Amino acid sequence: MELSFVYSGNETVGAMVVSRLEAAGCTRTDDVAHAEAIITYCTSQTALEDAYFDEQGLVQAAGKGALLIDLSASTPSFARELNAVAVVSDLMSVEAPLVVVDVARADAFGDRDNLVCFVGGDEEAVAEARPVLEAIAGTVQETGGAGSAQLARAAYTLQTTAQVISAVEADALYRAVRRSSASLDQATERVGAATPVAEQVLAAVNTGRFDGTYTVEMFMAELSAALTAADDVDLILPQAEACLHLLELLAVIGGSDKAPAALALVYGEEKTCAEQGLDWTRAEQAYGDVAEGFDDLDDDCGHDHGHDHGSFGDYPGYGAYSAN
Repeated sequence: MELSFVYSGNETVGAMVVSRLEAAGCTRTDDVAHAEAIITYCTSQTALEDAYFDEQGLVQAAGKGALLIDLSASTPSFARELNAVAVVSDLMSVEAPLVVVDVARADAFGDRDNLVCFVGGDEEAVAEARPVLEAIAGTVQETGGAGSAQLARAAYTLQTTAQVISAVEADALYRAVRRSSASLDQATERVGAATPVAEQVLAAVNTGRFDGTYTVEMFMAELSAALTAADDVDLILPQAEACLHLLELLAVIGGSDKAPAALALVYGEEKTCAEQGLDWTRAEQAYGDVAEGFDDLDDDCGHDHGHDHGSFGDYPGYGAYSAN
């Protein structure tokens, strides 16, 4: 596959994309005006919008006929907007949000089979993008027109998030009861994980694997995008809101570059957190009293949220601790 491409965005994903496309015969370039494909992956909606729509952004800089491929988790409305702008700018646009199947794997991006791309857009653009996406991900699933892939991504994110959080909380309950009940047999057999995702997360928690290339920052970006999509249609998702608050707390205390399994640390002892580089005084600085912070996070969980899902990574107290 002979293709010149530009990559812009997260460095971890970028290293994987560049490596696989170069192995497939493509050539990376910094010359946006002459690149045949422009590939992006951002963990902030603000950064994504700026990348494409700034005065010196990719839409303005791209040459006629270039193919825009966005691997970010965004919203259906943004995907449709980008597609519309691309059409009037003589460009092609494809939304291809990247999905990590095993979110607990240490090298989550190291195996193509651990990656899925939902892909949406005009048929011609999708056909042009497919060879590129197949070089990146083990599975490429077409979903329909502009906005459809981001909708599929949001639905997938909500399900994955629920499984991760429930696994972490089930583990926290086992540990808390064992600590507090001297009469409980320490050899009590646990029930098995309810889903493959839960099994992966619990295996990571039980072996203390809290680091990985797929990070809390990425997880937050995906969940924030899903919540923004819900906000766009006036839908309240209380469970997803609560999950995002927990992720925000973990990020504030220094866990944005940890793997999602590190959520278990929020329920654990402060000493264990410190050993993993987490600092609860950051929560006190960001929220005041920690308990008050939780109260504040739970208030008014309707459409007028205390933070803006559309600017994930920019919520109060998070920017200073973001890994990127």
